[in-house]
Amino acid sequence: MRSIIASSLLFSLASSAVIPPSRNNGKKPYSNQTFNVELGPRPYYLVDNMDDGLLKEKLQSCSEGPFDVSDFVIAHRGAPLQFPEHTLESYSAARRMGAGIIECDVAFTKDKQLVCRHAQCDLHTTTDILNRTDLASKCTTPFTPATDNGTEAEALCCTSDITEAEFKSLCGKMDAFNPNATTVEEYLDGTPYFRTDLYATCGTVLTHNEYISLVDGWNLKFTPELKTPEVEMPFEGYTQEQYAQDMIDAYKNANIDPSRVWAQSFLPDDIFYWLANEPDFGRQAVYLDERVDTPAGYVNATASIPDLAARGVKILAPAFFALTKLDNNTGAIVPSEYALAAQEAGLELITWSFERSGWLNEGGGYYYQYVKPVINNDGDAYTVLDVLVQQVGITHMFTDWPATVTYFASCFGLE
Repeated sequence: MRSIIASSLLFSLASSAVIPPSRNNGKKPYSNQTFNVELGPRPYYLVDNMDDGLLKEKLQSCSEGPFDVSDFVIAHRGAPLQFPEHTLESYSAARRMGAGIIECDVAFTKDKQLVCRHAQCDLHTTTDILNRTDLASKCTTPFTPATDNGTEAEALCCTSDITEAEFKSLCGKMDAFNPNATTVEEYLDGTPYFRTDLYATCGTVLTHNEYISLVDGWNLKFTPELKTPEVEMPFEGYTQEQYAQDMIDAYKNANIDPSRVWAQSFLPDDIFYWLANEPDFGRQAVYLDERVDTPAGYVNATASIPDLAARGVKILAPAFFALTKLDNNTGAIVPSEYALAAQEAGLELITWSFERSGWLNEGGGYYYQYVKPVINNDGDAYTVLDVLVQQVGITHMFTDWPATVTYFASCFGLE
């Protein structure tokens, strides 16, 4: 048994890199700790699953590390492939797996405080609020069970339905619901087949300020997304502009250097607001471009790129399907028209979200829709990532499981 333990320890050390203490002089939480970047078996599974070729050989050659923290790796909601999103546990897992940038999707509460949630109205699928008799009745739409005539179960619970203190009393869960539920317990039980409830006992939800303190203490970087409100704005006198300003003010109040912050929004007016009113933060503002979701929107989005650049936008971030296509002659994965237009305009490209598709043996779904004919195994994820890095030139990748992207980033020296 002792020899087995020793061998395991040597393997762990060989496949990880020690992170130095934070430069914050021990003044922040966790800043005086050192630890190893740990990736677990999933990257190795993906590499083993790849088609034979030079890329597979290159990735195999990196199997023993070292693996380092990389700003190329953005933890999308933390590590929600296995941990409840936007929780302390999810962020901690992302840090352990080498993510250099961690995301907080920012929404506001009834008392206009900022918290980390993927959507303003997702508490019914990402927390235990429906099980809370003191809070469930405050939901915009309390739980209604499914019926025998085919009507699906319904609920809608928003951060703006409750106060910050009430929000902090919730438990985070895996984002899921059962539309056929006749009870609250059934409704909360719907985790997708490729995820797990193993770590979903009671995720610790965080305010935006707590997230800032946590990530700063780890000496990592930030990418807060100003979530599009799902209530009419102004909300009880709270304007969109004040909401956008409050998010930036949180970093200024914490003395966070703007170079460590990538503020995001799907609303171009938010980006233009930051460019005009907070230029130090605006220069790294990320326009999340969802216009590409329809064929007509993709064409219009591509055509608008020069105008966005002329208006000062520096960084675009569509879903990664929009950045690749298949070459009509060779069938190879190549940069898309959108990607080429962004390159020509001199814009930086960030994209989302790796490890969000489940099994790829049947084409990969939404994120692989433009290259579906050549996607037939899980290892093809690395094939697409390689094109995005080497040919499209993305600078960061959002991922639901940072370990897989950290493996690639370390192998190719992406810092």
